[in-house]
Amino acid sequence: MLSAVRATRRSLRYFRSISNSAMDKGYQQANVVVLPNHLADDFEAFCRSNPAPLPLLYRSRSGETSCPPLAKHADIRTDISQYCVYEEGHLVETVSSLQSYGGQPSAASGPWSDMVCFYLGCSFGFEGKLKKAGVPVRNVEQGRNVSMYRTAVRCFPAGKFSCPLVVTMRPIPAALLDAAVEVTHLNPLAHGAPVHIGDPAFLGIQDLSRPHYGEQVELQPGDVPVFWACGVTAIEAILSSKPPLAFSHSPGCMFLTDIPDAPSSPLTPPSDSLQPQHTKPHPEQTPLCFQVSHNPLLYSLASQAAVAKIRQLETVIGEDPGERGIRALFVQDELLRSCLALSHASSVAITTGFPTHYMHSPPDETDGPPGAIAMATMLLSLGKKVTMLTDRRAVEMNQAIIDEAVRNGVLKAAIPLVTFEDSGPDSALHFLCHHGDASKPRYDHLVAIERSGRASDGNYYNMRGINIKHLVDPIDNLFIAAKDIPGITTTGIGDGGNELGMGKVKDKVINLMPKGSLIACDVPADFAITAGVSNWGGYAVACGLYLLHTCPSHQRYLKKGLGLEAVTPQDQLQDWTANLPSVDKEESFLSTLVKFGIRSGKTAHLAMEVDGLTFHPTHSDIITRLLEVTQRSTTP
Repeated sequence: MLSAVRATRRSLRYFRSISNSAMDKGYQQANVVVLPNHLADDFEAFCRSNPAPLPLLYRSRSGETSCPPLAKHADIRTDISQYCVYEEGHLVETVSSLQSYGGQPSAASGPWSDMVCFYLGCSFGFEGKLKKAGVPVRNVEQGRNVSMYRTAVRCFPAGKFSCPLVVTMRPIPAALLDAAVEVTHLNPLAHGAPVHIGDPAFLGIQDLSRPHYGEQVELQPGDVPVFWACGVTAIEAILSSKPPLAFSHSPGCMFLTDIPDAPSSPLTPPSDSLQPQHTKPHPEQTPLCFQVSHNPLLYSLASQAAVAKIRQLETVIGEDPGERGIRALFVQDELLRSCLALSHASSVAITTGFPTHYMHSPPDETDGPPGAIAMATMLLSLGKKVTMLTDRRAVEMNQAIIDEAVRNGVLKAAIPLVTFEDSGPDSALHFLCHHGDASKPRYDHLVAIERSGRASDGNYYNMRGINIKHLVDPIDNLFIAAKDIPGITTTGIGDGGNELGMGKVKDKVINLMPKGSLIACDVPADFAITAGVSNWGGYAVACGLYLLHTCPSHQRYLKKGLGLEAVTPQDQLQDWTANLPSVDKEESFLSTLVKFGIRSGKTAHLAMEVDGLTFHPTHSDIITRLLEVTQRSTTP
C-alpha cells in the first residue's frame, strides 16, 4: 500500500488531474505553505495559537524540499498537482511545478534556498473514516471539491500573521451528527471536531451557495451544515502578511503523506515532526452534540463526562421531599440544553418573583431569588452581561436585596434592575430589541425562575388556586414575543407547573398536578427545568455552566479551536469556583430575604426555610451534593 502512495506521488510529477478529496488511499493528506525564512518563526507561532485550522505536522529546514518524517522520497516542488504562487500578498499564478524556483532536490538553490515549508493537517484525511462510519460525504457524492468559506471570526495573531478563519462545510444528516463529531474528534491533526454546527450566519457566512474556495456542495433534505476549521486559513495568512514570495497548495490539491489514516486511532505524526504527540482521547472526553436553538439553528458540543455530570445534577434537583409530585413534569436534558444555550449567550435577563402571600407585605416567597442570584453571579464570572427583571411594585426592595448581596459577597457585582410595562402592542419588541428592531436583540436569553406564570384564562394563580394577577406585571409577554425573534432563547424553572415557562409541560400539569387545569401556566419556554424546589434549579444551572466552561470539548467549540490553552488559567478557574453556590453564601442570602420580610412559600413562616423545608438539613444537603458532583474529578 505504501509503495502505491509513493507511486502516486511520482505519477503526479507527470499527470496533474487527481481530485484529492476523492483520492482515498488510506493515508493522511496535508496542506502546504512555503514562506521566506524570516517569517517562519512567526508562522509557526501562528499555527500554535490556532491549532484547529493549522495543525502543524512538520516544519522543514530552509531550502529543504523533502519531508522525511512525513513521506520518504518526496519532493514538495513536484508532488502536488497544483500550486499557487504569491507575490506581495497577491496570487500571481497557479503552476504544476515549483522547480523553476530553485535547483535540484539534493541541492536547492535560488529563491528556494531561503524558503521554509510548513505541512499542515487536512480534513480530507477524515472523509474515508466518515464514510466507514456510515456518514455520507456529500462533496464526494456530488463529485465536487469541498466548500470552503472565509468567516468573520479572526484567528489569534502572531507576529506578521493575522487573518480570518477559513472553514470547510460538509452537509451531515441530523441523525448522524454524533457519529460525525466522534469520528473527527479522534483526528485532531486533521482539524478535529467541528467548530460550528448550524446557521452559517454565526460565522459571518451569508450565502452557502457562494464558497470563497472550492465548489458549492448542496444540502439534501434532513442535512445540517457542519463546519470544520480549514488549512486554507494559511492562504489567508499569506494574503494578509504580504510576503515578497510565497507558495501554497491550490485549495483541494493536497500533499499525500506516508502516515496511515488508521480508522482505529487518531492520526499521530512521526516522533521527529514538530507537532506534540496526540494520544487517543479518553472515551469520556468524546463530544456529544445537542440542538440548543431552532431559530437560528444552533447545535453545541460537550464531552460525555460533562454531559454525565449535568445529568447527575438534574437527578439531584429532581428529588421531591415536599411530595408535590414534581417528578411527573420532568423532561430529560432540559437542564443540559439550557446550560448549553446560556453558555453561548452574551446578554441574559433573569426574572423571578412569586407573590403567593397576597395577604402579607411583601407578598413574595423565599423560593426564586436565591436561585436567580446564583445564576447571575456565575454568568457574570463567565463574562456575560446580566440584567434582573422585576415587578414595578418590588423595585425598591429588590434593589436593596441586590445591593446587600454584593456587599456580602453572594453576588459578584452589581447588576441592572429593570421593569417592563405593557403600554402597547409593540412594547415587548421594544423592550427586547434595540429600537424595536427584531434583528438587534438586546438579550439573547431570558430566564424565569419561580416566576408567576399566566394561565390560559389570563390570570395568575398560586398553588392554592388563588388569583394573584393584581400583584404581577405582564413579563410573560416578553417570553411570548421572544418566540418570534430570532436569536432569543428562553428558559423556565419551576416546581409546580404554575411558573412562567412551564407552559412547555402544560398537558402534564393539567393531568397530573393538583388544581392543574386551573393553575397551569399557558406560556412555554424553550427549556423547562423542573426541580423539587425552584432554587435548586438555579443552583444546578450555575453548576452546569461551570462544568461546561471547564470542559475542553465545549471550550474548543466556543472558541472555534482558536487560541487554545491546554489548561484553564488558575486565576480564572479560582474565580469560577468562588462564584459557585455554596452553603455559606446561600444561608447568608436566605437570611437577607428573611430580614426583608420575605416568607417561606408553603407555610408563610418568616424563617430560614423555603417551601416549608428548613435550610438545614434539606437545602444545605442539596447544595452540598450539587457541589460534590460538580467538583468531582474526571478521569483524563
